[in-house]
Amino acid sequence: MKMNWKNALRGLLLSVLVVAGMNSQSAAQTVTMEPDAVKSPKPPLKSPRGSADVALDGKKITVDYGRPYMRGRKIMGGLVPYGQVWRTGANAATGFVTQTDITVGGVAVPKGSYTLYTLPSADGWKLIINKQTGQWGTEYDQSKDLARIDIKKEKLNATLDQFTISFDKKGDDKAEMIFDWENTRISVPIAVKK
Repeated sequence: MKMNWKNALRGLLLSVLVVAGMNSQSAAQTVTMEPDAVKSPKPPLKSPRGSADVALDGKKITVDYGRPYMRGRKIMGGLVPYGQVWRTGANAATGFVTQTDITVGGVAVPKGSYTLYTLPSADGWKLIINKQTGQWGTEYDQSKDLARIDIKKEKLNATLDQFTISFDKKGDDKAEMIFDWENTRISVPIAVKK
């Protein structure tokens, strides 16, 4: 039996084209699926990072912190327990950087980098300025405290779902650092050290 090379070559070429066509259809399907996957909304982070800053006498003061949501939980006296040091945010420790010597609640704080913690209670709060930096929020070392400062507590008129730290500038060299969550506001005055 003689083999017809032309027919064999045509058959082989046709087979290659069919397989290549199937692969290109698969590739086309993959390409059309990619944009849909990119457009799919990602779930929000449970505690995204946030920051707040203020300039006093031209020098910046910055706070970098985790911003947890309430998510149906009791916050003050619950998730934020009274009588225990709280990381003042979520996840990595709350960073506090000042480019100038300041006073916080009347207590001298030299320029530098610190970590903020709080000690909440039903009646009043203390702000803890700690010299250890870069740690996870629950890795608190009391021996590294620079200061523990009494801070003002008041009730918010409306419930705030996400923990927020902000600054309210009171002049060129003064501000108030404010911590709001659930129905509680705590605040402390900051001023450039003279």
